[in-house]
Amino acid sequence: MPTVMEVRVPDIGNFAEVDVIEILVKEGDVVQAEDSLVSLESDKATMDIPAPFSGTVKAIRIKVGDKAAEGTLILTMEASAGASPVAVAEKPAAPVAPVAAPVAPVAEIKPVPQAASTAPAQAVVVSSKTVHASPSVRAFARELGVDLTQVNGSGPKRRLLKEDVQAYVKAELSKPRGAGAAGGLNFGLPSLPAVDFTKFGEIEVKALSRIKKLSGANLHRNWVASPHVTQFEEVDITDLEAFRKGMQDEAAKQGVKLTLLPFLMKAVLAGLKTYPEFNASLSEDGESLVLKKYFHIGFAADTPDGLVVPVIRNADQKGIIDISRELGVLSGKAREKKISPADMQGGCFTISSLGGIGGTYFTPILNSPEVAILGVSRASMKPVWNGKEFVPRLMLPLSLSYDHRVIDGALGARMTSFLSAVLSDMRRLLL
Repeated sequence: MPTVMEVRVPDIGNFAEVDVIEILVKEGDVVQAEDSLVSLESDKATMDIPAPFSGTVKAIRIKVGDKAAEGTLILTMEASAGASPVAVAEKPAAPVAPVAAPVAPVAEIKPVPQAASTAPAQAVVVSSKTVHASPSVRAFARELGVDLTQVNGSGPKRRLLKEDVQAYVKAELSKPRGAGAAGGLNFGLPSLPAVDFTKFGEIEVKALSRIKKLSGANLHRNWVASPHVTQFEEVDITDLEAFRKGMQDEAAKQGVKLTLLPFLMKAVLAGLKTYPEFNASLSEDGESLVLKKYFHIGFAADTPDGLVVPVIRNADQKGIIDISRELGVLSGKAREKKISPADMQGGCFTISSLGGIGGTYFTPILNSPEVAILGVSRASMKPVWNGKEFVPRLMLPLSLSYDHRVIDGALGARMTSFLSAVLSDMRRLLL
């Protein structure tokens, strides 16, 4: 007897709602597992939702222009004989709100009416964690708005108990709120006056992209919430650039374009290990420093809609060629708006390189909760005194911004001096 199942939006990262921009199937289509069903667009990425099993599309429940969130019903499918879904679970409940607020009711999953079968529909979502809990515990979690995938079970085989949900809610509510955040970013300043610019001449109104809207709000928050200091340094990369150019042909044979950025990442990684305060974040209450033992490096990627920051994960475990290859892949995904939220999460430190565009120095804004960011400008030939005469050297401008609550000026200067020494002679990384 054929089984009709509901296919819902899986975990899409830290996004409340995203836009449905394309429906890739129609009713009656036969699809295979992992075939794309719909395309969703968040503020910084476009993602396709794949079919969790093979089957025939029965009814499409969303349309282009709708807003979708985790658990939103996409469509119903009649599973092919022998097909098994990736995961079957109830619709996840919303996570605990950070402040006391009414929790939106969670819709129950309804069976799909069928003329030929009375078998109820099953909700299918892709999840990285299997939840073991009784219906009563699930109902209790829904009432409180708890995402059970975030709760640790204390029962047999880590089964979730009611007490586990209660303990999770208690722990969430006991966390200090807002001490380290910047509430009320306007600080009582009057609003900007409304100006009718048409009185002065012809104008054109162009809507900001979603990336710029979100980036603008985040940059405003980061700039106001964190006291920025920027340390400038000029680095001699004459020998490094000669080495990079000498390795370009060998890298090209491996299908890799060798740029300066992987070398910068290697120097930064050495700096993070030498000065671990740069590989840290302030705790939510602002009372502690969270020192990270992993090394995920973000890099600002230019796209037609604005800058995004993909992350090279575990960069300390990768060589120059591997980092270069991953940079190419992530940059391509960013330009094509195919990058996923997971590709932009977990960064420890960010590098913003404008060397390909121009300029000398600039003041990069922190990518909070990171405490530092390195700005890189275009290198240029300059006369440098070597003790006897002026010689031409290729000098690279660096701009290191950091959170002054965590890093003082002396430590900032030590970091830029360290980067200068390493980039001037990469052999230092072997010491």
